[in-house]
Amino acid sequence: MAAVASQQLISCAVSINGLVVARPNSSVGVANCCFMGSRMLGETWPSSGLHKVNCAIALGKSKANDSLLAQANERWKRVIDNPLEGLSFSPEEFTEAVSRFEFNYEIGDTVKGIVFLTESNGALIEVGSKAPAYLPLAEGSIHRLKHIDEAGLYPGVEEEFRIIRNDDDNGRVILSIRKLQYDIAWERCRQLQAEDAVVKGKVIADNRGGVVVMVEGLRGFVPFSQMSSRSSREELLQQEIPLKFLEVDEEQTRLVMSHRKALVDNQTSLVIGSVVEGIVQTVKPYGAFIDIGGVSGLLHISQISHDRIANVDNVLSQGDKLKVMVLSHDRDRGRISLSTKKLEPTPGDMLRNPALVYEKAEEMAQTFRRRISQVEAMARAEVLRMQQEETFELPAVTPIGGQGLIFDGLELTSMTSTEE
Repeated sequence: MAAVASQQLISCAVSINGLVVARPNSSVGVANCCFMGSRMLGETWPSSGLHKVNCAIALGKSKANDSLLAQANERWKRVIDNPLEGLSFSPEEFTEAVSRFEFNYEIGDTVKGIVFLTESNGALIEVGSKAPAYLPLAEGSIHRLKHIDEAGLYPGVEEEFRIIRNDDDNGRVILSIRKLQYDIAWERCRQLQAEDAVVKGKVIADNRGGVVVMVEGLRGFVPFSQMSSRSSREELLQQEIPLKFLEVDEEQTRLVMSHRKALVDNQTSLVIGSVVEGIVQTVKPYGAFIDIGGVSGLLHISQISHDRIANVDNVLSQGDKLKVMVLSHDRDRGRISLSTKKLEPTPGDMLRNPALVYEKAEEMAQTFRRRISQVEAMARAEVLRMQQEETFELPAVTPIGGQGLIFDGLELTSMTSTEE
């Protein structure tokens, strides 16, 4: 045992520039290595600023080992002196090749990138820059996200991104998908406004002036004057309602919508001179707003009765059911004018006997439409007579609803011909 203990089994291996010196299970000596900065010895090569490692392995006095160490030192020196020896290209050629792939985009540019890592707060994107670009969670979508995976981003997915910052504290380019989606959403809203299309919007909040809705991923505003009278604000929250665009201004970030206009355009029964049933929604000093199938029309105080009315509250109350005649329908502004005055068999019946007015409503409406048709016919005849006498052409007379045509103190600007 003493003999075995006295022998130290040492396996030494040194790799320098591809050269390996090894002597397994040598029982002679102990390995001594010298490095700069330790208790061992080192030499400095001024030309390279590096340190020459001088390793000596005590493997006996073998001349073969000394030769191998000499070769290793020689190869090490060659690597330090000329690190590019044996390469097939020059440093200039390498620099030129790298410059051809240099990342030189600016803020606002759109780039393509590949997702290679996702995390809870965002994703790292390979876009060709020196360091990976970063997509924060808040910039992953126009909608609120809990995790970046909800935006459909996984390692290997290629997507377009907008550069919003050159770099952050870590030297990374900051990207956004949300900015691209906003541009698309505004363009889509402009297109839908031009088409006068009806869209669906979700009511997400309300304030003193109206309700806030989400349309195409954007926040829009619906004033109370453009809301239907059928539902209260509380009932509308988190509900989807039909809407039309009144104003689309991306520069001012203004998106104004109308619920009434969307409903009115769907009301095919609102023909000028037609009789509809409604419920008194609110009473004002100047008249009453009547709910007719989900849209609100104004029954002005002057159109309630032929007799003078001092106070609307004396005639109508909230919740009253009544029949009214459609006087005008302004689709552009979503306004409907109503009348019970034209339905009175005799002046003042709406104050004395409203039930009789509702009973005779259809009959009185037909009489009204006939009178309007007569006015139209007389107007056409007058134009023809003037053309024959003065021998000049006049523009054709617009049917009921023509500009400037007045009947019985009522402007019929929005009326359509009863012959239709």
